[in-house]
Amino acid sequence: MTPPTIAHNADIQAINRRMAELIAPLVEHDGFTSSSLGGLQLIASQCSQPRTPLVYEPSLVIIAQGEKVGYLGDRTIHYGAGTYLVQAMPLPFECETYAEAGTPLLGLSIHIDLVMLGELTELMPAPLQTTPLPMAAVAMDTRMGHSVVHLLECLHDSVMQEALGKGRLREVLFEALRGPQGTSLQQLLFQQGQYARIARALQSLHHHYAAALTVETLAREVNMSPSAFHHHFKQVTCLSPLQYQKRIRLLKARLMITSQHHNVSGAANAVGYQSVSQFSREYKRYFGISPANESRRVPVQAAR
Repeated sequence: MTPPTIAHNADIQAINRRMAELIAPLVEHDGFTSSSLGGLQLIASQCSQPRTPLVYEPSLVIIAQGEKVGYLGDRTIHYGAGTYLVQAMPLPFECETYAEAGTPLLGLSIHIDLVMLGELTELMPAPLQTTPLPMAAVAMDTRMGHSVVHLLECLHDSVMQEALGKGRLREVLFEALRGPQGTSLQQLLFQQGQYARIARALQSLHHHYAAALTVETLAREVNMSPSAFHHHFKQVTCLSPLQYQKRIRLLKARLMITSQHHNVSGAANAVGYQSVSQFSREYKRYFGISPANESRRVPVQAAR
């Protein structure tokens, strides 16, 4: 008789192979590719990529082939084939990509729909009153794996996608809620908890990154004292509110520059910098390349 652990590993490997088979024909370039099903993006990289700053929107990131390593504060987060990343909040972090020659990294990203999350959370047991990790990798089990395969199959059948697509997105989110990091998603909906309040502040910063920032205003918006807000914000994000805003501004500016929609001064102004020279200094310090040199490079697909 095959030992249970070996049988489980073989099942997960077969699931990963099937996911890769379903993703590969649908991607034509590296980076993130929108799919025909809203809320679902495909991920590809033909070769390894060095450690670089980026930010993900709240999402589930599932890797079928290859591996990524994320760095958040003093944490190192490995998410590759056989695991999935639960990204409950939009956190700037740094990421390395590993892909072997002839075997590209392949995966998918599923946006966290808060309405769907709320509907599912009502059916779940109340979460533990803890402060969960806003970003963590989880070992994939066969239930999650099969739900992802069923979702990807919808992308190859328009009738199936129309009939079942949203339901299969819901199934994957349900499995994530039942998993070890489900609490990090559930607590986003508990309005009075510190974790949910910081999540609301992050969303505000993420969408209004060019606006002038005061900690007092942000704290007041989420009904916290400035000192408590600053403490919990840094506990969750490993950054102060000002550091968070600066990184989001620079990441947004990089997308503007690499997509060639803005020149350097236009990007600086669009993200809220009053001084282009200050913008250029901070950009080079963060990305290791000046924005002027960045603008001369081939456009890249930015993670979202």
